[in-house]
Amino acid sequence: MSSMHERFAAILVEKFGLGADEISPTSTLEDLEMDSLALVELVVSVQKEFGVVIDDSELPGDATVADVIALIGARQQEAA
Repeated sequence: MSSMHERFAAILVEKFGLGADEISPTSTLEDLEMDSLALVELVVSVQKEFGVVIDDSELPGDATVADVIALIGARQQEAA
């Protein structure tokens, strides 16, 4: 498991009360029961943790944890 995955999973556990065992790279945001308000909160948390800007519209319900981590990584590379 990558450091980025661990950091992202920590956000999901700490901010949204998910169990670490619920979070896998193939878990979708829908699987994690992330509604539109939760997505907005997630975007803010990602920006604070990773220093990247992601719009909640870029996170469809069928996006997986791996998809979100890939998007974060891509944004970090764009900023570099």
